[in-house]
Amino acid sequence: MSTSQQPDPRDRPARLTVGVVGAGRVGPALAASLQLAGHRPVAASGVSDASRRRAELMLPGVPLVPPAEVLQRADLVLLTVPDDTLPGLVAGLAETGAVRPGQLLVHTSGRYGANVLDPALRAGALPLALHPAMTFTGTPVDVQRLAGCSFGVTAPEELRLAAEALVIEMGGEPEWIAEEMRPLYHAALALGANHLVTLVAQSMELLREAGVEAPDRMLGPLLGAALDNALRSGDAALTGPVARGDAGTVAAHVTELRRYAPQTVAGYLAMARATADRALAHGLLKPELAEDLLGVLAGGADLPENGEDR
Repeated sequence: MSTSQQPDPRDRPARLTVGVVGAGRVGPALAASLQLAGHRPVAASGVSDASRRRAELMLPGVPLVPPAEVLQRADLVLLTVPDDTLPGLVAGLAETGAVRPGQLLVHTSGRYGANVLDPALRAGALPLALHPAMTFTGTPVDVQRLAGCSFGVTAPEELRLAAEALVIEMGGEPEWIAEEMRPLYHAALALGANHLVTLVAQSMELLREAGVEAPDRMLGPLLGAALDNALRSGDAALTGPVARGDAGTVAAHVTELRRYAPQTVAGYLAMARATADRALAHGLLKPELAEDLLGVLAGGADLPENGEDR
């Protein structure tokens, strides 16, 4: 749904008091965004000193209280805790009677849909899964980045419009994800975003080792163009020695990585194999060039010289 398709005003949630359980990087940003939309943050909870400082920065004047008290004060509660913590937290809140009938309970886990909130549902809560497809810094810039951010939305059908309206109020774009598809949806995002950070960090380290003084400045335009091309053209955007079938170049890469950064070899080979498979499947890598290349990738070894047998 795009922001041009506004829900019926009757489906918009009323002005709500908002609580945050888990003041990590996500919760305070979402609460601050809801505040801009007219809702009122009233309580937050956080365990670490960092989370408390973050809450004070993003939600000044909002008291920090235990999780059960957050639920007592708020009509809408954001459960922004790690994925593995979420089921136990929900079960504990329900068992202790902290959940109130008619209370909106929103979790932001990508892995789970609305079913993880079933204990709270049985206590009368209204369960919503709203996962922002964005990385967060824990600073006020996150509120600005929510503009146009896609949210993976899962909720009971009767709450779908309310869930989508909340996302739109935060400046986001709701994208409906079926309950059973949440793990695959989350895996796709982790594959793209989390692994990208690792790849970029490794690339910067290698450039420094090669003597580049400003690897970020060198990589910025290159990676920006590569990302834009990939989003526009998919596999047709593949370039580089693997897609071209330059087995000798790939072998030289492996040799140098073994010498200077052996911890990166396994990742390089894995990504190169995946790239070769996609390039072959889409007709970018010529079959007659693929044999030597796949031999290098299979063994991680240098090419034999002067036409020697393998």
